[in-house]
Amino acid sequence: MKIIQILPELNAGGVERGTLELAAFLVAEGHEAVVISNGGRLVAELERSGARHVTLPVHRKRLASLWQVGRLRRVLTDERAAILHFRSRVPGWLAWLAWRSMPPLARPRLVSTVHGYYSVNAYSAVMTRGERVIAVSESIRRYVLENYPKVPAAVIRVIPRGIEPAHHPADYQPSAAWLRHWQAERPGLAGKRVLLLPGRLTRLKGHEDFFELLAALKAEGLPVHGLVVGDTHPQKRAYLEGLHACVERLGIGGEVDFLGHRQDLREIMAVSDAVCALSRQPEAFGRTVLEALALGKPVLGYACGGVGELLGGLFPSGRVPLGDRVRLLEVARAILAERPRPMPVGTPFTLEAMCRSTLEVYGELWPPSP
Repeated sequence: MKIIQILPELNAGGVERGTLELAAFLVAEGHEAVVISNGGRLVAELERSGARHVTLPVHRKRLASLWQVGRLRRVLTDERAAILHFRSRVPGWLAWLAWRSMPPLARPRLVSTVHGYYSVNAYSAVMTRGERVIAVSESIRRYVLENYPKVPAAVIRVIPRGIEPAHHPADYQPSAAWLRHWQAERPGLAGKRVLLLPGRLTRLKGHEDFFELLAALKAEGLPVHGLVVGDTHPQKRAYLEGLHACVERLGIGGEVDFLGHRQDLREIMAVSDAVCALSRQPEAFGRTVLEALALGKPVLGYACGGVGELLGGLFPSGRVPLGDRVRLLEVARAILAERPRPMPVGTPFTLEAMCRSTLEVYGELWPPSP
């Protein structure tokens, strides 16, 4: 088969990473993989896998993007692909409009992936218009059925995001060189119990809850230290300044490090005692949570959305009712004292399982019935 995936850009993020991983898998399986996007720094990696990239400005949230429908239709006509798979709303609309305007017998089969809890409106509804709709978690499947009742349950397939077990093995140990550098860079961590909160610096990620947890543990006499890993958008500088003010107000300014964006999150997880997932808004999946669990690290997180699902299946003792700070403290105290281990991460949460299940969805549609 020839499969075309379309998304806004190829710079960074879970959707982008999943697109590259699937493209590489398809090529390895003997299929032809094409990705349409506005481009980005991941294009070179995509092309090294043997996939092709077609650059089109399908990323702009403006009416002028509709001019791309004709160009996209010509690309689809020329490529004669078996499957067209869209993963985001603006490219989804452009792809759907181009697909709909093609002669029915010349169209590829249409697949969409719902990667998040999009706002419920006509704009987001395009993500449910695939002949097959992939949901990245059971929570997302319920979101689609509850908010878009015209979508038949029979067309939805739940395929969790997957990780490469070899890259996140249980009890992974960073290299000696990395450890030397880390210990020299962070001497204040010696003898401390380290809690890690990874994620973008936004109001929904639960930073204030994390800081209050650290303050409560410190008040009980536990030698704790918090690490915050995540990007700061240039427009969020005021929020970052507010977080610094919060830790000072709580008296834990010396016990929190803001590390910004890091390429070595796996290593930082490996030297942490626990990883936190405290988003107050349900997340579609929670790949970082899965990576931590695969490494054998306990995760304490709010039991909502995809994070709640992962913890329910792999580490139930880390689940905390949403916003319950009393229970959060109890669970953190127990984890630091008992050091429980999560269940081993296997199918369906591996990269192989994710890619193979997606290929099976394509196989449901192609070849078309006579």
